Amino acid sequence: QVQLVESGGGSVQPGGSLRLSCAASRYTSSSICMGWFRQAPGNEREGVASLITGGDFTSYADSVKGRFTISQDKSKNTVYLQMNSLKPEDTAMYYCAAWHGYCEVLLRPTPQYWGQGTQVTVSS
Repeated sequence: QVQLVESGGGSVQPGGSLRLSCAASRYTSSSICMGWFRQAPGNEREGVASLITGGDFTSYADSVKGRFTISQDKSKNTVYLQMNSLKPEDTAMYYCAAWHGYCEVLLRPTPQYWGQGTQVTVSS
């Protein structure tokens, strides 16, 4: 069982930045996919970014490429999402997730583990 706790959400003006953190209760002994998903009211949940723990693989949704960066600090069992040049359409509840299988978010993975979510609001 992996428990995930997010932090770092909040309100920011368009063009601003936020960094989300996701602390995992433990990393599994083998590599696992971890990533961020988001859901805005009335929309389906979508994958934003992912990586494989201990490895170099990362993936991004087309809508955030060049603006968001996912990274990890394995010594802290923590995954980060640096969000720059935020837009109003980035407003959503952001969830950290972990799963086994394909890490690429464009393949619409089904995570086994979820955090409680953190709200990001981009508004002037």
